[in-house]
Amino acid sequence: MNLKQELFKQCEAFVNKRLQNIEEVISSNQKALQSETKSSAGDKHETGRAMLQLEMEKAGQQLAGVSQMKEILNKIDVSKQSKNAHLGSIIFTEKANYFLSISAGQLAVAGIKYFAISVSSPIGKLLLGKQETDEVIFNGNSIKILKIQ
Repeated sequence: MNLKQELFKQCEAFVNKRLQNIEEVISSNQKALQSETKSSAGDKHETGRAMLQLEMEKAGQQLAGVSQMKEILNKIDVSKQSKNAHLGSIIFTEKANYFLSISAGQLAVAGIKYFAISVSSPIGKLLLGKQETDEVIFNGNSIKILKIQ
């Protein structure tokens, strides 16, 4: 399996794990809402329901974020090669290695670290469209692109 496919697979696993966690939260909150029966506590009951509703809204927003990540992953063609950095590129720089995909944090393949970053992240925006030997300035530091795969 090539490097790009492996990084892509790890991003997919990241999204699927997030999705599973969010679905578990939604499921447990729905059960909690259903089991909340009107008690003699009154106000306490209402507060509990309101807290659960807030949790459900938060989970719904997280679910939308995960759906968006899945859409981005669906647009990546791991076989596509280009001299310009694009969605799905691996960018090797003198500071770090980046996989332009989704914000999934640090990944590792064969003991080498890569940062899965979104094209809409600050560093992703800078790297998008660049070529080998180009330099970008990020946080006041000059970063030279060594290779794009």
